[in-house]
Amino acid sequence: MSNESVPYHPLKIKSLKDPLFAVAYLTEIFEEEEGDLETGIMRKALRDVFEAIGEPNMSDEEAKLHLDKLDGLLSQNGMATIYALANWLNALGLKLTVAVAEDDKEEESSVSAVELVEVAKV
Repeated sequence: MSNESVPYHPLKIKSLKDPLFAVAYLTEIFEEEEGDLETGIMRKALRDVFEAIGEPNMSDEEAKLHLDKLDGLLSQNGMATIYALANWLNALGLKLTVAVAEDDKEEESSVSAVELVEVAKV
């Protein structure tokens, strides 16, 4: 066995090629950041998912335009941002959905939370 470590980024991109893993990854980022788009973490996460599942399916020009669109939509304010993000994710075969927030005090019979982001058949 080698003591060499595996570079993190290529391993993360390989994992993100699985749409279900990408969904779980983005869901975790969205929940942790609670909508704070200015930290750069969300932008990085979206770019990583794009690198894994979007970029391989686009020409270089299409990929550049799609990333430029991401940068533009993340710099917007207001309601247009959520719709633009939903459209951006849709191009990757993902969709943005709303979920019921789980409360630690919920009874066992309550409805469990739905995934925030789920794979969509486009």
